[in-house]
Amino acid sequence: MTTRILTGITTSGTPHLGNYAGAIRPAIVASRQSGADSFYFLADYHALIKCDDPLRIQRSRLEIAATWLACGLDSQRVTFYRQSDIPEIPELAWLLTCVAGKGLLNRAHAYKAAVDRNVAAGEDSDAGVTMGLYSYPVLMAADILLFNAHQVPVGRDQIQHVEMARDIGQRFNHLFGHGREFFVQPQALIEEGVATLPGLDGRKMSKSYDNTIPLFGSAQQLKSAIAQIVTDSRLPGESKDVQGSHLFTLYQSFATPAQSAELRDQLLQGLAWGEAKQRLFELLNDELGEAREQYHALINKPDELEDILQAGALKARKIATPFLGELREAVGLRSFRADQQVAASGKKKVAKSARFVSFRETDGSFRFRLLGADGEELLLSERFADGKAAGQISKQLQSSAAPDIRVQGNGFTLWLAAEEVAQSPLFADAQARDAAIARLRAALAA
Repeated sequence: MTTRILTGITTSGTPHLGNYAGAIRPAIVASRQSGADSFYFLADYHALIKCDDPLRIQRSRLEIAATWLACGLDSQRVTFYRQSDIPEIPELAWLLTCVAGKGLLNRAHAYKAAVDRNVAAGEDSDAGVTMGLYSYPVLMAADILLFNAHQVPVGRDQIQHVEMARDIGQRFNHLFGHGREFFVQPQALIEEGVATLPGLDGRKMSKSYDNTIPLFGSAQQLKSAIAQIVTDSRLPGESKDVQGSHLFTLYQSFATPAQSAELRDQLLQGLAWGEAKQRLFELLNDELGEAREQYHALINKPDELEDILQAGALKARKIATPFLGELREAVGLRSFRADQQVAASGKKKVAKSARFVSFRETDGSFRFRLLGADGEELLLSERFADGKAAGQISKQLQSSAAPDIRVQGNGFTLWLAAEEVAQSPLFADAQARDAAIARLRAALAA
């Protein structure tokens, strides 16, 4: 069974070593596992809640996109996109807002913390609280539910938001499903083995504490940051307290067990802190050096990054657009043409049937779509050199008694004479894919 995994990174700052070890590196490793259908997005709508500096938002989007790709994210294997490029997300957020209870949102940790700070300061409880902050959990629920993610890797402080997404999705299913479960129940994925790195002062590495180590600064910047790591005052030759050493914790997070054991023994035997910091610098510089070069190459080619993200958005919207159409239908936001009506003459509207639609791409090639009776896209063809070739293929499909349909993850392809001629959109899960295959067979038979 394919497991859909979804992760977002808020674009409000520059990625640092803690982000890499705690989120980026494990997520990229997980994306390479068989049976994983991974969605990674830049949460730039969420960033607007925390940051009102447009230049910082724009720069962070660029830096975080380049970081993911430089660290090895395969944009062909996963779905990698910007939140703001998927208009279905804010539309779904509104549909979910209309079913989310205010009492549920009152219990959100971020909102309660803001209220507590205001009360402690003797101010109005809602002073400075925006609707963005208050309804943040609903937007996060839309991120998750639009793609029916099964697992959402989060830190422990974010578990509540996944639980709220479950509650809101269940409420929508109850009100509008009429026996159908539109939304799956997402699970928070807590990866206990993922490191939470200490910063330069020993507290959690965070921009809030200004204690971070730059991820893709120059080698000299990396060395300078490591030199600032706080250690005890034991002199060279004195045995060091390895257990309480923030420097050793950082080293362990990137070293092999053998390397860690070696440094531990040497520190116990009196290795100087300065030498240990040099070892950490060499370890990190070796791991990050190649990715650093790729990062700076990508930063200098924003057009290429834009192309990659637009391709990811197109891939994501192949799922989001038809699914949101179903949700609009469920809540009553329907086209008047879709309703069976009796005209004044007493004649009923003629029901639509499945149909092939041919079109020409901007590069001059020809393609066709097979649309179901409700307008749903079932197939999109490969590119053909001329319209006649595209028409011949579509005719062959209509006359095929047993179409060669091959399942690929949550989608499928259609073959003729041992050649792939068309492919489906990606569907939310295997059940939706199989239902689409049944509709395809019925459409071709008709």
